[in-house]
Parts: sequence; structure tokens; C-alpha cells
Amino acid sequence: MSTDRRVRLIMESDPVRLSATDPMRRAIAAMVARSAGAALVVDESGALAGLLTEKDCFRPALHASYYQEWRSAVRDHMTATVITIEASDDVVRAAEMFVEVKHRVLPVLDEGRPVGLLDRSAVLKELFGSG
Repeated sequence: MSTDRRVRLIMESDPVRLSATDPMRRAIAAMVARSAGAALVVDESGALAGLLTEKDCFRPALHASYYQEWRSAVRDHMTATVITIEASDDVVRAAEMFVEVKHRVLPVLDEGRPVGLLDRSAVLKELFGSG
């Protein structure tokens, strides 16, 4: 198996980016519009502050459907402590990480800055294609 393929070559390089203060209605709308399974949450300087997944969006969406009101922000539902992967890591390293963690997507960092999202299906597709 070739290990020369890097995460940066298979990651989603233009993910949805949100602020922790964004209203959940706006966040969900942005994710739905892009068919995104997750979004990077970044602070004012562009540093990674967390991750918001589709699963995180269900509780506020259900609340809104029951009570006809949106009242929470991204910070109330995001995961703040996030497992990340480096853009320079090889695909085998990514596959090993997905074996060890339950996550379907990992934020990708390059020199500490968020540059994309890596979905486990992209890694599996790369491994299958490399066989």
C-alpha cells in the first residue's frame, strides 16, 4: 500500500466555517445548503475553536420544530475539544485514526491552522482505490 498520498489531497478544502456566536438557525442553514456533514468552528483569528456536526444540530432543530423558536448559538452545541489530523499526514495514518476514534470527520490542520475536513469515506475510497 502506498503511503505517499497525503490528507491534503483528499480532504474537503472548502468546508463550512462558523463562529461560536453564530445562531444555530444560520449554522444549520449553511450546512444544509452545502450538504455538509460537519462544519469548522473558528475564532476571530481563524484558529480552530471546535466542530459542529449534523448530529449536533438535531436537538436545536427539534426544539425549533416543537416550539417554533430558535434560541441557541453554535457554542451551545459544538464539540470544543476536537481530535485533529495534519494535512501532511499520510492516508494510512488517517485510516489508523478512524479505526481508533468514533468520529466520522476530523478537522485538518496545517501549521496549527484549520484548512479542511477529512471524512472517513474519503479515506476508505482512497484505500480501496490504492489496492
